Parts: sequence; C-alpha cells; structure tokens
Amino acid sequence: MKTLVVFAAVLLAASQLSAQNQPATKAEDPTTSEVKTLDKTTTPTDKGITLTNKTTPPADKTTVKKVEKKLAPEPKIPGLTIVRPNGTLLGLEVAGGNFKLSFYDKKKKPMAPDVTRATARWPNSRGPGDLRTVLNVSGNALVSEKPVPPPYVFRVYLTLLQGEGAEAKAVENFIVQFQG
Repeated sequence: MKTLVVFAAVLLAASQLSAQNQPATKAEDPTTSEVKTLDKTTTPTDKGITLTNKTTPPADKTTVKKVEKKLAPEPKIPGLTIVRPNGTLLGLEVAGGNFKLSFYDKKKKPMAPDVTRATARWPNSRGPGDLRTVLNVSGNALVSEKPVPPPYVFRVYLTLLQGEGAEAKAVENFIVQFQG
C-alpha cells in the first residue's frame, strides 16, 4: 500500500514539473489589445508583461577554427616531471625496467644532458636497506644499468653529478615521490 502511495506522489510531482515547462503560448496584455508571445524568459511587471530576449547571435565558426589552429598542444614530458632551478625540466621514468632521466628546455623540447651522470637511491620494498644505481649518458638521456623492481611507488633521491672520477661534484639534488 505504501509503495502505491509513493508511486502516486512521484507521478503527481512529475506531472506538476512538466506542466511548469510548457512551450511558448500567446497571452493578451491587459493594458492593450495586442497579443504578445510568451516564453521562458518572460517576466511579469506591474504594467503588464515585458518580453526579454536573451539569445545571442551564433559565433563565427572561422574565427574559432583559426584560434584552435594557433594553439598547438603543449609537448608532454613522459614520466614524472621535475623542474630544475634554472627553469629547464627533467623527465624521470622507468623504461625497459631501468630508470631513464630525460632533459628538456624551458619550452619542453628535448635537449642534451648538461651533467655527466646521476645517481639514484630508493627504498628496497623486498628487504632491508636501499637500492642504488648510477645513470650514465645514453643519447639525450641518462639511463641506469641496474633494473628497478616493481612496485613503482617510492621516494627517489636523485643527485646530478658534473665531472669524472674522484673530481665529480654534486651540482643538483632532488627528492621526488615516484609513481610509475
């Protein structure tokens, strides 16, 4: 019985809502004998009914297309993006099971590495201690030789080095939350 009453109440409410959204009709202005068309934007006033028109002319399609062509999509840096102090960018990702650190200029275009190598350290999820690797130059990126075991959710400590052998100096350090 309760479901029948609830169903009747919902049906009554739906019919009331649909009755309020009637299409435009014609009504007579009480002050004059003119017939005016009513729509959803009609507002009543003290002197009668005032019609408002809130439609805008359609936009020129050619200008929209020109703007879309001028705005080229911004290049995407694969992996985790790291902003360097000089404004250039780094892209850290796991590619082929190894870390790959790519270098990008301020406009997100690939560039040659400006350091000789990097080191990476991250927690070992399968035992005590940390895992470490050295990233060496390979093309336009620094790539590690040691594989990175999954899961790829951990904090990475990156150190960028300039110089060779014992004369190598740390030029930049980053601590990033890696999720690859």
